[in-house]
Amino acid sequence: MRWIDLPFGKKDTSPGMDVRQRKRLIERHRKSLSHYGYSTEALFWESRGVQKIRFKALAEIGIDARDSLLDVGCGFGDLFSWLNGHALPVEYTGIDISQDILAKGIEMNPELDLRQGELFDFDWQPQSLDWVFLSGTLNWNLNDDGEYARRVIKEMFRLSRRGVAFNMLDKRDIDAASLRDLFAYDRDEILNFCREITPDCQLRTDYHKNDFTIYMRRPGR
Repeated sequence: MRWIDLPFGKKDTSPGMDVRQRKRLIERHRKSLSHYGYSTEALFWESRGVQKIRFKALAEIGIDARDSLLDVGCGFGDLFSWLNGHALPVEYTGIDISQDILAKGIEMNPELDLRQGELFDFDWQPQSLDWVFLSGTLNWNLNDDGEYARRVIKEMFRLSRRGVAFNMLDKRDIDAASLRDLFAYDRDEILNFCREITPDCQLRTDYHKNDFTIYMRRPGR
């Protein structure tokens, strides 16, 4: 959580990412893009195939063609292309903190609506988007025991009209020493946290090792 200067010397806190962590991630992605170019490796994915497996799991929450969708930590906007390739054209908006990554995404797909920033930099109204998706973005270790991730999950649901789908690394199946700059989560703890926000939650662990996806649906939708 970062500090914001207020009048008369008062301080308040923002739910956004710590400024130093944000700069570190932006620089990391700038270097990876310079080294790998337009590729999944530049986004620290294992492979294009694994990326697509995760996209498929997210989409199976039940999105429909022409729904509005916000992709948090969108990278190059590859989710948009995957959805179009599976007959699911959506009203897509992607956000990412890396201007370099976004610029390459727009170069590859000029029609994309890609915006620089993290979720808390924008002022979307509650329930203004059908779906909010996130794939992999919360796996960076911010040294806060997952507190930022919880704030993001809560905000994603606040913005969604129909629901949220996101994935995380599963700590049950990962050697902690191998994570390095990544962070893995207790899937049951995250599921219980999500159920405090909405009772209609679903956990999926059936699509890829070391990973889980959670669906959060708005009741009655």
